[in-house]
Amino acid sequence: MADAAATGWQATVLTLFPEMFPGPLGLSLAGKALNAGIWSLKALDIREFARDKHRSVDDTPFGGGSGMVMRPDVVDAALASIEDQPGPRIYLSPRGRRFDQARARALAAEPGVVLLCGRYEGLDERVIAARGLEELSLGDFVLSGGEPAALAVMDAVIRLLPGVLGAAETLAEESFEEGLLEYPLYTQPRDWNGMTVPEVLTSGHHANVRAWRRREAERITRERRPDLWARRSGQCERAGGTADDEDTETTP
Repeated sequence: MADAAATGWQATVLTLFPEMFPGPLGLSLAGKALNAGIWSLKALDIREFARDKHRSVDDTPFGGGSGMVMRPDVVDAALASIEDQPGPRIYLSPRGRRFDQARARALAAEPGVVLLCGRYEGLDERVIAARGLEELSLGDFVLSGGEPAALAVMDAVIRLLPGVLGAAETLAEESFEEGLLEYPLYTQPRDWNGMTVPEVLTSGHHANVRAWRRREAERITRERRPDLWARRSGQCERAGGTADDEDTETTP
């Protein structure tokens, strides 16, 4: 479903491979939300705006070097064709600002987003400047193109849209929502391969469960993501407290 009716939150993707969309977003909860009109998708083939018989979208870089560069005239024409589409214009690039949960929440509050998927060595700098494109990166690694990154960004945003997941509590307790990684999760059977569920989780004491989960989330964040913990600690100190004194309840 490359082009849905323009309803709900509107995602517009400029790509050389429109057949990659919606991809996994056409399945599960995101797919149901797409069919329900909670969000819509328009995938536009950049190659349609090429000006020669070969439909060329790239050329060699000035100054030499390996690889090819996406032409500014072709990409700009593609962007000009969707000026009526809502939302910020984002170019998926490894040199961009790191995409995070806060940016996902901000995009979910927008009426939509336009995502430009790069290929080859990248995009001519002039169209980035002329269009004021925001550059976003998934992390410190390189993909073969912006399409997987665009799918990841959309997935992170779509699940935040009202009506997609259902319970607001589900979102509130996820990793990164409070600057912490998520606490450990357990389900049936209670005893599996000699490993048992922590007793506090089967106690029925909701306050103790909340306290245990908070302590575990803080422990895991300190151990696995000291960068997140340092950032959160700094924020708490500026607010007049510490990261450890937010929940002082103890378990038996």
